[in-house]
Amino acid sequence: MKRLWFVGVALAFAASAAMAQQKEVTIAYQDMLDPYRVSQDAKDLEKATGYKINWKQFGGGGEVIKAMASGAVQIGEVGSAGIAAAVSRGEPFELFWILDDIGDAEALVAKNGSGINSIKDLKGKKIAMPFNSTTHFHTMVALEQAGIDPKDVQILNMRPPEVRAAWQRGDIQATWIWDPVLSEVKKDGKVIMTSGKLSAETGKATFDGYVVNKNWAKDHHDFMVKFVKVLAAADEKYRENKAKWTPDSPEVKAVAKWSGAKPESVPEGMALYRFPTLAEQNSKWLGGGKNAIAAKALEATSKFELSQKQIEKTLPDYSAVVTDQYVKDAMK
Repeated sequence: MKRLWFVGVALAFAASAAMAQQKEVTIAYQDMLDPYRVSQDAKDLEKATGYKINWKQFGGGGEVIKAMASGAVQIGEVGSAGIAAAVSRGEPFELFWILDDIGDAEALVAKNGSGINSIKDLKGKKIAMPFNSTTHFHTMVALEQAGIDPKDVQILNMRPPEVRAAWQRGDIQATWIWDPVLSEVKKDGKVIMTSGKLSAETGKATFDGYVVNKNWAKDHHDFMVKFVKVLAAADEKYRENKAKWTPDSPEVKAVAKWSGAKPESVPEGMALYRFPTLAEQNSKWLGGGKNAIAAKALEATSKFELSQKQIEKTLPDYSAVVTDQYVKDAMK
């Protein structure tokens, strides 16, 4: 009897541990200027779900993907280029929320006096950006749209700090880049094209999104729906009170704290992004099968990555890795 009692106690402890484990999740985040940082700071997700949330910051989408592939992270923030590469390689992830439409937060800027006033004027000029990034992708899309052979443009691979230095030295005439370098080059340069404008013209959008391990999401459906509700509420509060988001406001301070940005640069930086509403997530971005903005964007990005030999193959249908289920359930 005593042995049975010990076995019973052991089983009870094991069940308790399993339950505790089920109520815990590790979420990867980056430095995006997103309204949701306010909810992170206020622990809104913890309050809504009762889960223990382990927030872990990463320096780039590639690091997030590796952590998710290892099983150390269940949910993560990744840019569209990183998502496209991961799902094309067969990672069991699905995109369930658009954190932001990059919009005007990434732009092609030509240096004053460079003679560049349109995409066609890039012919024979030097333009720099990080390769295999959303801006590299949009540079190629813009050249294709303008009928320019990429071989006729000197496209240079530089990280943002290197872009800044090359711009200051006068080594390059243009860059397609994001903040904080974007703000700096605008001071003595002209915006020729924004990612938002190019996305509208071509349908080849770039975005930051939340992806989740499919199997984990299936076992935690209720959590996923509540997560989407918290995300949507955070974005809505920002849209309704944008004018109140000043450098001294608690909201901006929270965004700065979690993103690592300076409070004075947050309002202007966030204004360049677009944050789709719950209805837009459902009707345009995630819903619609192959015609969903996200599915089309991932397909276009993957074809570009294949041309750059970053991936070995593309998927026949990228809507298979995009789900609107949690958004739909959150709208009920």
